[in-house]
Amino acid sequence: MAQQEKQVVIVDPDTDSAGRTASIVELLDYSTAVVADADSLVTAMAGLDGVVAVLVRDEPALECLEAVVCVLQEAERPPACYLHERAGDYAPLPVSLEGKVLGTLPADLRYRNLLPVLYEAELYSSYKKPLKTGYTSHLYRTLVGSSRDIQYVRTLIRQVAVTEASVLILGESGTGKEVVARNIHYYSARREHPFVPVNCGAIPADLLESELFGHERGAFTGAYSARQGRFELAEGGTLFLDEIGDMPLNMQVKLLRVLQERSFERVGSNETLETDVRIVAATHQDLEQLVTEGKFRMDLYYRLNVFPIEVPPLRKRVEDIPLLVRGFVNRMEQDKRGTVNLDVCAQAALAKYYWPGNVRELSNLIERLAILYPQKLVKWSDLPEKFRPNQDWIAEQSEEFAVRAPAPGGPPVSALQLPADGIDLKTHLADIERSLMVQALDQTDWVVARAAKLLNLQRTTLVEKMRKYEISRPEELPEF
Repeated sequence: MAQQEKQVVIVDPDTDSAGRTASIVELLDYSTAVVADADSLVTAMAGLDGVVAVLVRDEPALECLEAVVCVLQEAERPPACYLHERAGDYAPLPVSLEGKVLGTLPADLRYRNLLPVLYEAELYSSYKKPLKTGYTSHLYRTLVGSSRDIQYVRTLIRQVAVTEASVLILGESGTGKEVVARNIHYYSARREHPFVPVNCGAIPADLLESELFGHERGAFTGAYSARQGRFELAEGGTLFLDEIGDMPLNMQVKLLRVLQERSFERVGSNETLETDVRIVAATHQDLEQLVTEGKFRMDLYYRLNVFPIEVPPLRKRVEDIPLLVRGFVNRMEQDKRGTVNLDVCAQAALAKYYWPGNVRELSNLIERLAILYPQKLVKWSDLPEKFRPNQDWIAEQSEEFAVRAPAPGGPPVSALQLPADGIDLKTHLADIERSLMVQALDQTDWVVARAAKLLNLQRTTLVEKMRKYEISRPEELPEF
């Protein structure tokens, strides 16, 4: 069956500006329909299939936007709605439009502004049932990104969600492992039942058993009343065991029994309780290594590792950064915690950073920038120093490879020639950067602080780049 064509409806009485908007949308491989007002939208929506977004060009009074929202709310599955601003001062959206308008587009619309918006609209329209509360936090629990790695993870989620298999989610801290777990629950037959997360590393070992299985009154000091555990709270749904690698060995035995027998007892009780939960576990550790070291049970590892999903670190999917940034900004706007906008150079700088804290670090940066530069355009120079590419490195490349003016009376200096078949510029520049760092480290006998000074870098920045390029000091050969 042919794939359904993706449609974008543009509401704008000005035919010239509507045409400009339509041409940008069509460049992104969406078909368009242009209407002048909310009344015309009713007819247009009835004759179109696959509408993922409605862009409303409106004045600060927002009369047209309010009328369009009323029309869209009558639809069984209303598409995402966005305000496309004209010139003028716009106040925050009124309460009547909160949760019904997903975001705003600048008056000077460019395709780079529109691409993450339309991707976001597709995420919203991908839900199997309407979100009665409008554009709520459900949207922001989705796995944001269009990179090949994230698309593959999303495929794995859809494949395993419809089964009852246990899932083990692997990945560095901050990559979004809980988001993956929530998506597995959402697309499963258990979605109407609870999703219960528990961080095995954050709960003291002597309390973890009570936390998971519950306890009876008087079972231990401080147990003044009976309490349900996470297994009971998750009945019929999904139990997410985060940081499973930190679970003590004695608890691993008890968890294995529950997985095998589908039953457990509360602490201080002899009554056996049946359980029907799906287990999704996650860890940033190498469980196979922990098994080798005797810190994790092999039988539990194989019981959990039925269907592994590895979440890629952010540095391996930097093309997703603009989409993630927009998602974080939208979430702040929904929560009334301000907003922020990054220019092209600032976003390009973020793509060159190593991101040891992954998506969580990016989220924290965006929140920080929203506090420092509210309602302003954040430029490259406004970013914290460690997020900015080194200026002297750029200068070094200019001295080495760019066309230079000949010295007075001296011979002309030839420019670097581009090969006839071209080059991979990104890889070429990365090789240059790595080579210069290794030279600086060699010259300073691998004293990182001194090498960083030669490169005019912060020591921490050089350390991050060494990790990025996997640079380590060569082991000295033994003398014989």
